[in-house]
Amino acid sequence: MTTARPAALRLREAVRRGRLTALAWALVMGYVTVFVLAMVHTSYDTWGALLVAPALMAVGTPILARVAANNPERGVFKLLIVAMGAKLFCAFPRYLMAFVLYGGAADAKMYDQKGSELARYLTTTDLFAGLHYDLGMKVAGTGFVIIVTGVVYAITGPTLVGGFLVFSWLGFWGLLFFWRALQIAFPEADSRRYAKLVFFLPSLLFWPSSIGKDAWMMFCLGLTTYGVARLLDRRFGAFACIALGSLGTAMVRPHVTVLAGAGLTVAYVLRKRPRQVSALGPLRTVLTVAVLGVGVMLMLQQVSTFFGTSGTGGDAVNQVLSETSRRTSQGSSVINAATAEDPAPAFSLNPARLPVSVISVLFRPFPFEASNIQNLIQSVECFALLVMFVRAWPQLARIPKLFVQRSYVAFTVVYTLLFCWAFSTINNMGILSRERVQVLPLVLVLLAIPRPAGSGRPVTGRRRPPVWRVQPGQWGGGPGPEPPVAVGVPDTVSRTQGGSTT
Repeated sequence: MTTARPAALRLREAVRRGRLTALAWALVMGYVTVFVLAMVHTSYDTWGALLVAPALMAVGTPILARVAANNPERGVFKLLIVAMGAKLFCAFPRYLMAFVLYGGAADAKMYDQKGSELARYLTTTDLFAGLHYDLGMKVAGTGFVIIVTGVVYAITGPTLVGGFLVFSWLGFWGLLFFWRALQIAFPEADSRRYAKLVFFLPSLLFWPSSIGKDAWMMFCLGLTTYGVARLLDRRFGAFACIALGSLGTAMVRPHVTVLAGAGLTVAYVLRKRPRQVSALGPLRTVLTVAVLGVGVMLMLQQVSTFFGTSGTGGDAVNQVLSETSRRTSQGSSVINAATAEDPAPAFSLNPARLPVSVISVLFRPFPFEASNIQNLIQSVECFALLVMFVRAWPQLARIPKLFVQRSYVAFTVVYTLLFCWAFSTINNMGILSRERVQVLPLVLVLLAIPRPAGSGRPVTGRRRPPVWRVQPGQWGGGPGPEPPVAVGVPDTVSRTQGGSTT
């Protein structure tokens, strides 16, 4: 009996391995068949995606494995792989929306055409002799996205669907940066819940999955936020991440860079001081605040140049916001259509309208405002998000306290409020749904705030308390509350001073 049982187990294991091997071979043969048929019946615009997608997965998988290895939660690698696969998959419905539903009436078509021309120039020109290429427009804004598209096509070849995949892949890394920023600067937050929200929220999956500004902004905003988290936690490389991310956003949408800079300045001022302050500590703080202030002023000047306004005062801001309101008061998804008597109403700078702006930017369209199937789908997500915020009221009530105790929460709140105030001028629900993805990753931070002590439901076998790598405040901040300890984990875990555990 004892001999027969191991033999049966070995046989069962061999059968299971054989099934997995057969499944793997079936997938490979199916992929090769699809690849050959696509090469015969379609152009490289389409079948090139079958080369790009595996290459992107091959590059991303080792990086995700390294990230997951440094995370104590179980199943992180699987979650990240599924998230990357879902993000790449959403490039296809985004492509179908742009070129089938809208018949190619999308910015991606222009980026593809001009990016292909630039890629041909880059691949046929001696780069050491210098570049002399005329974009036909200024570099900032649309011209910069054309340059990025051209560089991508120079590597992958001019493939439209493959370009969608590359930009969608960039958007995924932006989301990953947001998730890592939360873990670094707000370690007591519900990191797993935030990961599920930020990686799988339909808007964040769908909109930043196209050739264009949205995916690039998601990547650069994520990098900037990651740098902010490292700066608030006094980690090496913070300023490099902030500089690179801010440069990327400033080349496309400098006004969003200003909003992030304002949030960073407030967060840095509220940052907790280390337990042992050096003699140069106050001077370093003053110099950093001064540098941040100068950076914000330079970005304001860049915004003035970008929008063609004179000065950076309230009149210039009012002019830009009013023009935005006028330009977006068109189409079938308009909220407040402009009248003939008032074609471009002035935007009110009254802060009393801020609560209305927050509701409008984050939770509209409401279901009864939907004018087509796209708006109806978007309204379902907005309503679900609103319900989540209502149910999370005990956590949200802690925001004023955390605003002072956790400077990353201050960065999140300031950026969110300024973004809602500025983008409430958009009167088209379709445009607003696409633009709002630039604030949703930080809005979701508020849903990851842990419950107050003693107010949560009792922990059951299916809901494990989180295990943190470090105690809040160990990464250079002041003393924080003791982290929760998982059931069955010795109390000595996560008690070391080095910021990591084994």
